[in-house]
Amino acid sequence: MHKLGQGLAPEQAVAPSAKTPPAAAPGPGTGHPAPQLREPLAGPVSFHLRVPATSANLGPGYDSMGLALSLFDEITVHAAPRAADTAQVEISVDGEGSATLPRDASHLVVSLVEKILNAKGFSLPDLTVHAVNNIPHSRGLGSSAAAVASAVITADALLPEGLSADEQLQIGSRIEGHPDNYVPALRGGVAISWQASPAATPDAASGAASFKTAPLRAHPQLRTVVAVPNFEQSTQVARDLLPAEVAHADAARNSARAGLLVHALTTAPQLLLEATEDALHQEQRRPAFPASMALVDGLRAAGFAAVISGAGPSVLVLTESEAQASAAAEQISALGGPDELGRFFTPSILPIADTGATVEKHRR
Repeated sequence: MHKLGQGLAPEQAVAPSAKTPPAAAPGPGTGHPAPQLREPLAGPVSFHLRVPATSANLGPGYDSMGLALSLFDEITVHAAPRAADTAQVEISVDGEGSATLPRDASHLVVSLVEKILNAKGFSLPDLTVHAVNNIPHSRGLGSSAAAVASAVITADALLPEGLSADEQLQIGSRIEGHPDNYVPALRGGVAISWQASPAATPDAASGAASFKTAPLRAHPQLRTVVAVPNFEQSTQVARDLLPAEVAHADAARNSARAGLLVHALTTAPQLLLEATEDALHQEQRRPAFPASMALVDGLRAAGFAAVISGAGPSVLVLTESEAQASAAAEQISALGGPDELGRFFTPSILPIADTGATVEKHRR
């Protein structure tokens, strides 16, 4: 039997690098005053972020493979040195989450930015943030990874010396706990990512596991179609359905399919249907999203390489041509409801986004 990995817990996710002393205050009774956090900005600055949606797992690539999709969250940030002891934060949100997301420093992006800055020895400046959220929430399309990437890129833009490419990779991957969504959100394209040192063997610099990634050059004919449902799914509920161990035969089958998937994505897209067979997570999660699995079953029976996107409930179809992508979208419309519970799926042909998170920065 083989243990089925559950990802890295995000403790120490924003641990400082070896050359940057921690900004956290020492514990009581140490006799040392808390380090003074510095102001990161010399003057006002504005920038605009654009971060893509992502789809992870791609069938057999559980917690290791992902790709970026041409659907983007956008954030505009105006930052200035603090006018008072406490940072003044104003947030406005359009689109997904506009009725529920917080409008203060507890907002996920802002709170992560503050943690990253603090770990580098800097305070959060005054911020005015406007977010346009186009990535559906709780649908398996990487909305949380997009938020983490937004925070990392914002911190990079605010820090006097920025963040190195490796720091951006490590910090965001630790926050997410697994890099399969985060890496394509940050860098775009198709990627394989892995935990280089296990959580039990932390790296010397930060005390946290380290991550690595390798980009894949997608075949030029590869096209992606997403079936987005009108219902949500908790990632944690989906993860909780996974067994702690899997049979050796299933692990071997999945290993073969994961290797074949790399070949299909880069060289032979005609093999995508076979390459996307999974033995580790999709069937085990069927109780969490039966409508999604029914759609996957129907699409695969019709010859389309359909998989659950991330932890669901969206469905991703990998196709080998524009014509097959259009046919897959038509099949989704035919098979995707509404069912007796009113659940239905909306197809979208979304090209792979070659570019990940981007920022346009200028001083006011």
